[in-house]
Amino acid sequence: MNISETAEFLKALDHVLILTHVRPDGDTVGSAAALCQALRDLGREAYLLHNPEITATYEPYATPYWAPEGFTPAHVVAVDVAAINLLPECARIYADRVDLCIDHHPSNSGYALRICLDASAAAAGEIVYAIIRELTPVTAAIALPLYVAISTDCGCFQYSNTSARTHRIAAELMELVDVSAVNKALFRTKSRVRLAMESRMAADMEFYDNGRVVVMQIPLALRQEYNATEADIEELSSLAALVEGTDCGITLRELKPGTVKISVRSGPRVDACAACSMLGGGGHRAAAGANVYGTMAEAKDAILQAVAHVTEA
Repeated sequence: MNISETAEFLKALDHVLILTHVRPDGDTVGSAAALCQALRDLGREAYLLHNPEITATYEPYATPYWAPEGFTPAHVVAVDVAAINLLPECARIYADRVDLCIDHHPSNSGYALRICLDASAAAAGEIVYAIIRELTPVTAAIALPLYVAISTDCGCFQYSNTSARTHRIAAELMELVDVSAVNKALFRTKSRVRLAMESRMAADMEFYDNGRVVVMQIPLALRQEYNATEADIEELSSLAALVEGTDCGITLRELKPGTVKISVRSGPRVDACAACSMLGGGGHRAAAGANVYGTMAEAKDAILQAVAHVTEA
């Protein structure tokens, strides 16, 4: 469905439950919170399903919207969730009854009954913004989480997915809210544990393909050594891509023994989505991920082979 069709569909809904994805980031949380507030402004009953994996970084934006215990939705909407396996465990009971998915991942599996997909959007927040404008005025309560959604998914307007549209939307949101505190918290503050982990990851990084591909790793032992929280770890996947002279940064994170999360950030030479799709994952051309079963060494070999397969000469 296009933006107008999606807005008309949402206008007819009530008793809505909104789902976010596993290890929720700013885009899924901010987009869901903004949409929830917009539906409430229309007089609808709407909530977010509590996501047990949310970190202290994004919890404040979701807290006002968590569904009360016993809430039974009439309709279910997923935001920024590209596939069923990206739903947290508590959301799996709704897997076969998602009425609408709003997403910007080209790898979206099409699991929802209806989908509003714009792969050119820098964030799901851009799509939600356009939808909300056809539903209700954009207030400060809507603008703040939308800014979080958009700014985090484009790396504070530094990533290649940032467009002129991204800046225009952000400017309109900044007319409604002061974002200085958000920018400081999200982009210019790191815990001591986070900095220590970055140092270790950089010290142990490995180079491949004549130095153009860099691999960094977060084994369970490293997290345990520093007693790191999820907030300390989130966004570490962007570190590898910062290394000078490389155009493909791979981060391997051991979620538990035998399960490794792979994150790939790349330039135009490497299609990150195509590489991760070979391992059952997906995402965008410049940023994608996959979960694989096996050791860290096995996961590294698998993603390096996949990257080599999709890399342009």
